[in-house]
Amino acid sequence: MNTLDWVAAPAARPLHGDLTVPGDKSISHRAVMLASLANATSRIKGFLEGEDTLATARVFGQMGVCIEAPAAGERIVHGVGLHGLSAPTNDLDCGNSGTAMRLLCGVLAGQAFESTLTGDASLSKRPMRRVTEPLARMGALIETREGGLPPLHVRGGRSLCGIEFAPPVASAQVKSALLLAGLYADGDTTITELHPTRDYTERMLAACGWPIDYSPGTVRVNGGHTLRAIDIDVPADFSSAAFFVVAATLVPGSELRLRKVGMNPRRTGLLHVLRAMGADMAEENAHFAGGEPVSDLVIRHAPLRGIDVPVEHVADMIDEFPALFVAAACAEGTTTIGGAAELRVKESDRIAVMTAGLRMLGARIEETPDGAVIEGGSLRGGRVDSHGDHRCAMAFAVAGAVATSAITITDCANVATSFPGFIELARSCGLLLATA
Repeated sequence: MNTLDWVAAPAARPLHGDLTVPGDKSISHRAVMLASLANATSRIKGFLEGEDTLATARVFGQMGVCIEAPAAGERIVHGVGLHGLSAPTNDLDCGNSGTAMRLLCGVLAGQAFESTLTGDASLSKRPMRRVTEPLARMGALIETREGGLPPLHVRGGRSLCGIEFAPPVASAQVKSALLLAGLYADGDTTITELHPTRDYTERMLAACGWPIDYSPGTVRVNGGHTLRAIDIDVPADFSSAAFFVVAATLVPGSELRLRKVGMNPRRTGLLHVLRAMGADMAEENAHFAGGEPVSDLVIRHAPLRGIDVPVEHVADMIDEFPALFVAAACAEGTTTIGGAAELRVKESDRIAVMTAGLRMLGARIEETPDGAVIEGGSLRGGRVDSHGDHRCAMAFAVAGAVATSAITITDCANVATSFPGFIELARSCGLLLATA
């Protein structure tokens, strides 16, 4: 097993540059899925060439969808229609991608054939009952290992019916899985959330011509329609940009411009929180691409102060918490994070991983069941374990830029799932990062 290690050294100079981070992972997944189920050919630009999204494309290829790659970041998807997928001859390997596995549950629940979803060692430890149980209420039959763990065996050929569902935990993946199953269901599928989550699936379904009613926290879709093929321009991934946002904020004298970043309001909670902490961030060249708001972000160094993170922003920044933990550890005063229990069931238990790592670097941090209390100060060098979590690895790389000496970060190979080329882009703006 590849457990690539990194060494992140203190920044020798301010960070400067004009950067474009890779395409949005969430949108890339959904673009391939809906384009495959559309009734003609779609073209995707800005597709993320990461292991997670490549796994999704391979899965649909196994089910008979022709997907061409004329250039890096481009895909031509020859859709087969909602009922045109063919039975795979082998298991469908989702790699490290929880998004792929959970959303595919919804698609496969509506097929006439049986299929099995597998994943790597990390994904095989992630809970799937939050998806399989509401899908069972719709009529799906999905068998799991003990504890609701993958592999997932989806028994096809079952009639689905729409349901009304209120997820007990805010999750765009659960919502999206039910919406995709709802395309195949009789009647309406209605989802009401306690806290609104990302609406990428809703926006893309509407762009593909599927009748759908949605507003923040509520969505209703009914079955029996068709998806039309569209051209999709994927914006730069906000979660990938977040590491550079925090790095430029923390390293004195820095100024970075991040180009064409997706600014979906259900994704950008980190900006609201960092601004409340004192960050200096400007949004320029605002426009829409493929139905998604996009802007350039200009980030300048600014001293941060600790705050109580407003719970209403938690669902809108769930993937950015590793970066926020580092920002909070370098702020003046105390930052309190709560309402983020979802972090415990991501690629790792991110609360535990970030708490343990930052303590190794001298941070004063208290772990709580759904968050942490972080007292800001300085960070020292040391050795930390990312536990194979790509976002924790990149967050610790940012910490290395402001630590008093170098940080060795172990088990970083999975960064390729979401951010191929991270080291090269980091170096281009002045971060000192290398493989060990």
